[in-house]
Amino acid sequence: MNITIQPEAIVSLRGFEMPERLGFGTVMAPVMFRARYQDGRWSDGELIPYGPLSLDPAAKVLHYAQSCFEGLKAYRYGDGVGLFRPERNAARMAHSARRLCMPPVPESLFMDAVRTVASHCATLIPGSSGESLYLRPFLMGTQPDLSVTASKAYEFYVIASPSEAYHAGNMRLWVEREDSRAAVGGTGDAKVGGNYAASLLSIAGLKERGYDQSLWLNPGNRHTVDELSGMNFFAVMDGALHTPALNGSILEGVTRDSMLALAREQGLEVHERDIDIDDLLALVASGTCSEAFACGTAAIVSPISELGDGDRRYRLKQAPGPVADLLRRSLLDIQEGRAEDRFGWMQKVPVASY
Repeated sequence: MNITIQPEAIVSLRGFEMPERLGFGTVMAPVMFRARYQDGRWSDGELIPYGPLSLDPAAKVLHYAQSCFEGLKAYRYGDGVGLFRPERNAARMAHSARRLCMPPVPESLFMDAVRTVASHCATLIPGSSGESLYLRPFLMGTQPDLSVTASKAYEFYVIASPSEAYHAGNMRLWVEREDSRAAVGGTGDAKVGGNYAASLLSIAGLKERGYDQSLWLNPGNRHTVDELSGMNFFAVMDGALHTPALNGSILEGVTRDSMLALAREQGLEVHERDIDIDDLLALVASGTCSEAFACGTAAIVSPISELGDGDRRYRLKQAPGPVADLLRRSLLDIQEGRAEDRFGWMQKVPVASY
């Protein structure tokens, strides 16, 4: 596929100055990638200056939420840029698109897009451990009419944000027994904005109680653990690592899959299974569950210090614990080139010259 680099994009890159403080996902790179879908085919992609989008007020995305997205990172890697498992993000985005009756972004187009943005923004990748260029691909329906049908026109973008290491700290989770972030047969295993919108009311309420995130239960049975709003859940019980099995309402996290591979490599006993919430709380109370953590692209690993359920608080013995520390260090060492990429996870991208 041909990719056009607009001259204005190069001007934007040359004139960009990095601020002293980056935060996470708050500073935007001055360029973005765009491709359009019309009449059953994808256009060639183009790198353009970052800026506001022009949408018709009747665009399908604004009324019927035809939109999905991804999140992945680019790191400084040797004399180039390293993308972490981007093919997994491409596959998951295709799954999300199909769930919302959208045309999947071809893997070749997805890969060209993230490589183009990463290579041209290479000089914007901060250099300290844990820092990265966060990439956000997204797809949306843009056909302007109010019929409840799938759009026939779409736009695909990749934006980027040079970001500091994201530290959630030791998180306190609220066991959400009333609301659900996804429905049985719904979009729980797709990365769509509606899942996150559905979690906001719970998050607003738990913050008033002094907690950080919701721990969601399976919408079908309301007693087994699913995930957090944006991260997968892990617990260490009697030295073994446990995580909820994928069940159709849990997002198949790329970091989750990487944690499982690293844990098995380290010789840890690993279980993907249904975890009953009442059993989990009892094991935390007894100390049998010694540590728990969440994982995702942004923070990689976030230790959990406490679970709240009604008027009871259950504190973990170790936060962070040794397993969480081991897995986080092992993954970062691969991502940042300090350890051999024995799983073939990193894709090297040359730095663009302009």
